[in-house]
Amino acid sequence: MKAQLMAAVAASALLAGCSQANGGDEMASANTAALPAENAVPEATGYFAAESTLPFEAPDFSKISDDDYRPAFEQAMAIHSAEIDQIKNNPDAPTFENTIVALEQSGAILGRVARVFFALTGSNTNDTLNAVQTEMGPKLSAHSDAITLDPVLFARVKAVYDNRAAMSMTVEDAALLEDTYEGMVQAGAMLTAEQKDQVRAINTKLSEVTNEFGNRVREGTVASALIVDSEEELAGLSPAAIEAAAKLAAEKGMEGKYAIALQNTTQQPSLPALENRTTREKLFRLSVDRNDQPGEYDTRMLIAEIAQLRAQKAALFGKPDWASYVMYDRMAKQPQTALDFMEQMVPALAATQRREAALLNEKIAAEGGDFEVKPWDWYRYAEKVKAEKYAFDESAVEPYFQLDKVLEDGVFYAAEKLYGLTFQKRTDLPVYHPDVSTYTVFDRDGSELGIFYFDPFQRPSKRGGAWMSNFVDQSYLNGTKPVIYNVLNIPKAAEGEVQLVSFDNVNTLFHEFGHALHGFFADQKYASISGTATARDFVEYPSQVNEVWATHPEILSNYAKHYETGETIPAELIEKIERAAKFNQGYDFGEVVEAALLDMKWHALSAEEAAAIKTPEDVDAFERNSLEELGLEIGLVPPRYRSSYFNHIFSSPTGYSSGYYSYLWTEMLDRDSRQWFMDNGGLTRENGDHYRATVLSRGGTMDYFKMFENFAGRQPDVTPMLVARGLTGDDSAADAATTSDGKLPTNTVSK
Repeated sequence: MKAQLMAAVAASALLAGCSQANGGDEMASANTAALPAENAVPEATGYFAAESTLPFEAPDFSKISDDDYRPAFEQAMAIHSAEIDQIKNNPDAPTFENTIVALEQSGAILGRVARVFFALTGSNTNDTLNAVQTEMGPKLSAHSDAITLDPVLFARVKAVYDNRAAMSMTVEDAALLEDTYEGMVQAGAMLTAEQKDQVRAINTKLSEVTNEFGNRVREGTVASALIVDSEEELAGLSPAAIEAAAKLAAEKGMEGKYAIALQNTTQQPSLPALENRTTREKLFRLSVDRNDQPGEYDTRMLIAEIAQLRAQKAALFGKPDWASYVMYDRMAKQPQTALDFMEQMVPALAATQRREAALLNEKIAAEGGDFEVKPWDWYRYAEKVKAEKYAFDESAVEPYFQLDKVLEDGVFYAAEKLYGLTFQKRTDLPVYHPDVSTYTVFDRDGSELGIFYFDPFQRPSKRGGAWMSNFVDQSYLNGTKPVIYNVLNIPKAAEGEVQLVSFDNVNTLFHEFGHALHGFFADQKYASISGTATARDFVEYPSQVNEVWATHPEILSNYAKHYETGETIPAELIEKIERAAKFNQGYDFGEVVEAALLDMKWHALSAEEAAAIKTPEDVDAFERNSLEELGLEIGLVPPRYRSSYFNHIFSSPTGYSSGYYSYLWTEMLDRDSRQWFMDNGGLTRENGDHYRATVLSRGGTMDYFKMFENFAGRQPDVTPMLVARGLTGDDSAADAATTSDGKLPTNTVSK
């Protein structure tokens, strides 16, 4: 079975696993006509029984209720199981068509249910949906295991795989076959019966525990909002922000007070503006301690259990740790490759943290402060130093970034210039929340490429962060085009106020639409290797590349206009943004590196080492020791996510576990690619078409090092990233951050 189904039991992971939107009945009848009647597939009923009649098979949210999902999941799993029975019991000899393609076509209804359901549990959940997710997680896990661990089914897949040298296959056929075979092996198809039973038990338990982790983090984040009694305690915030804080407190039943909601990361957006140091400290501590205090939101014992279960599962496969087990299909391949890549940057990063902390302390002293910088002070004084050193003021930039103009005149305009795309806003498609807007995307030849959903605003029913996914995947086999959504968490302006966004959120819009482009340009026969169905340490690369156009002069002049005067953002202000971007890397880059290394530390535990972590205090000690041994200034720069609310790695059975380094790895690819664009003429259709042809349209069909080489004409170079991060300064520590030739560590391997 394809690798995506192996990850199908977590929130949203199943979206790729059973992604076929149609064609399953046709394939089943074509390959199983000789089967007896008792193997017939049950007839589907309800909304999800057939493809949506809306354009591009987009989901019709006006016809779906919360009560539909539980029976839909149950029915879809039964149908999928019957489809699998037909495949494995087919009396004909195994072939690529009657086994591999038939598997690819199975689970169409389950895919439809899962894609909609997990989109909602991420972006607009409620108690009913949460209860369904809690109930269905273990059942989906068991369903996946029943398929991937089935010895009869695997025997058919292996027979086709073993005969591959004698077969005539396209590149995509070969990729699908390898993906299916390796996925089943990785799931445990070659284990003993006893070991398979252990894997099933572990998978079921992981589904339960990781789902509970995600629920506690979400609930703890909401419950840990900062509550203050007076407006004076919020001095420094804008009138609109204070009004929003009063409104949130009233919604929480505390009329007359003020509340600031937490976002998912350790640092909080309000900290730089808050003048009251006590308020800053309270907000920071609520954030950093949100899920590691005794009580109903404490996740520490869940973390210990997840680490133990993962290490036990890895041991069943003969692997020393979870990282070694899960990285088999990554671009980096081996944990040590990722670790070496990150650790080579630590000396320069540590020196930068100390240098920047000294600058901040100088600023504090110059203002008469009698304290040294702490994490809750860092961004406030970093902005002061940045304003002084680079004459740059963040608040002076925001009036130029009006949300609708950033999206339509910036993000969309860049896609038009590079790729020839055009966009038409729709009002006829039902959406799952009033804040969601939709667009038809037209390709360079004027044909309809797909549909785009945009969900920008923060709300209690939405998990933190930003992401992209599909309601419908592109597939020539299925005859489907992509239906894609972007979800962000931008604080919504008060009613009647112009919706402005920070420059950080501008970058996020370009980033997430980079993912969308990767999905829209999918050009594959098979959905399971289409679009963004790539390795974890490759999928963030196209999205990061798209950020470069946020500050490109031609794009900026089209969207960055003052909301009151209409004045285009001055070129000198953009120059200040770009110069200032290299400052504060001790924190901005440091918090990401720390989180990535912390992720690897948790997943480098052997089964015996993980079993020794038995108490909440053990979890705290492991995190503290892991961070301290990095040699970074963790007392000043905590990780972007502490273990206790690190949703990326602990809120699904697999997720980004042993993969948070991917953001750094793909930034290396991104910065090198930006250099290529600039060296070859920048924002041109020729460059866009080349990038589309060599990267964005290739999906998961080929070796990633080869894909990059096809684009850039060479292997990746780490130097542009270090330059962009300001980590190649004059001091020797910075120089130590590169290898002798600026290339990746010598133990980097390709597939």
